[in-house]
Amino acid sequence: MSWSLAYVALGLFTGFSAGMLGIGGGLVMVPVLTMLFSAQGHFPVGETLHIALGTSAAAIVFTSLSSLRAHHQHQAVLWKIVLQITPGILFGTLLGTLFASSIDARPLAVFFTCFVCFVALQMVLDIKPKATRELPGALGIVATGTGIGAISSLVAIGGGAFTVPFLSWCNVPVRKAIGTSAAVGFPIALGSALGYAFNGHGHAGLPPFSLGFIYLPALAWLVPPSMLIAPLGARMAHRLPVATLKRVFSGLLIVLAGRMLWKLLH
Repeated sequence: MSWSLAYVALGLFTGFSAGMLGIGGGLVMVPVLTMLFSAQGHFPVGETLHIALGTSAAAIVFTSLSSLRAHHQHQAVLWKIVLQITPGILFGTLLGTLFASSIDARPLAVFFTCFVCFVALQMVLDIKPKATRELPGALGIVATGTGIGAISSLVAIGGGAFTVPFLSWCNVPVRKAIGTSAAVGFPIALGSALGYAFNGHGHAGLPPFSLGFIYLPALAWLVPPSMLIAPLGARMAHRLPVATLKRVFSGLLIVLAGRMLWKLLH
């Protein structure tokens, strides 16, 4: 029961942050699930991070649906961009999950930490784009989607930590960047979840009730609270000042980067 409560609490926190910041929640879920799985003792040591990645990706499928619906109601989703970027997203996620399942857990953790540190630094410095910068053409958006999908699937996130900065860098208003990112998170999460389920199939030592690298008992406790609370986070995104949203986003990334560095050093 204590593990179930921990999953519920994690689902509430990630659902709220997903709705408010346009991120899938993997930035929070992956390190916390890794700690929870490690503490339970019946997860294979070499696959704990992979199971956390797969479970997080599967949870984001449901969270992103709830979040994008709420942002769509606020007319904050740029569906043209979503449709253009999705083919690249799906291709990139399949490549990313294939690569992630073939490497050891520690290099994957190092990659995750470096990724979080990079995005946090970018947000803290608040580097602004040129006033004339615009979104690239259709091919450029597809290529960008491939890169976002591949890297996002490696760290099992909804892509918001890349999509929001990319759209903001192209002078898309931050609230529309967050709403569009929430919608883009769905194909990223779906492609990632399918990849982790397929690539984890048949691995020896996985805990009972696993679908490849997806641990279904944790997923069952994570999804309902995250879907319930995500619309509340989306409403907050449309009420808070833009500067506050940026500070919250960068602060979350800094905390997670510090936590991952501590784990690697100890």
